[in-house]
Amino acid sequence: MNQRFDRDPFDTFMVRMPDDFLRALNPRAAQAREHVSSRVWSPAVDVFEDGDAIVIKADLPGMDQQNIDIEMNGDVLTIKGERLFEDEARRDNYIRIERQYGAFQRSFTIGIPIEAEKVRAAYRNGILEVTIPKAEVVKPKKVQVSAE
Repeated sequence: MNQRFDRDPFDTFMVRMPDDFLRALNPRAAQAREHVSSRVWSPAVDVFEDGDAIVIKADLPGMDQQNIDIEMNGDVLTIKGERLFEDEARRDNYIRIERQYGAFQRSFTIGIPIEAEKVRAAYRNGILEVTIPKAEVVKPKKVQVSAE
C-alpha cells in the first residue's frame, strides 16, 4: 500500500505526539486543551535602532487601543495589556481556540540614554510602534576633516 504525505511525516509526528501522549495519560486534559490554549500569551516584537531612536514594533492584532498600556521607567519600557475574547457568549460553541487571549506584559531595557519625555507610540492595523528618541549624547556626530 502506497501512502502519500503532503508534508513531512516527522513534522506531523512532532506536532501530534504531545496531544496523543496527553490524551493517553488523561483524556479530560486533552479535551480541555482542544478548547483553550494554556500557553501564556506574549506578543511578538521587533526592536531596531537607527541614528535617532530605538523602535519597538509589537504584533497586537485584535486589540483595542484602550487595552494597551505603555510605561517608561528609567531606561525600561514596559508594554502591557489585555486581549479580550470577542465572543464570550458563544465560547462553548467553539471547537478549537488557538489564538491567545488574556493579559500580557513585555519589558525592554534600552541601555542607552534616551529622551523619555519624547517617547511616542502609534497603533495601526494591529501593530503597536513605540519610538524612543536617543539623547543627544548618544546620537552619532559627523566630524569634518580639515586640510592643514
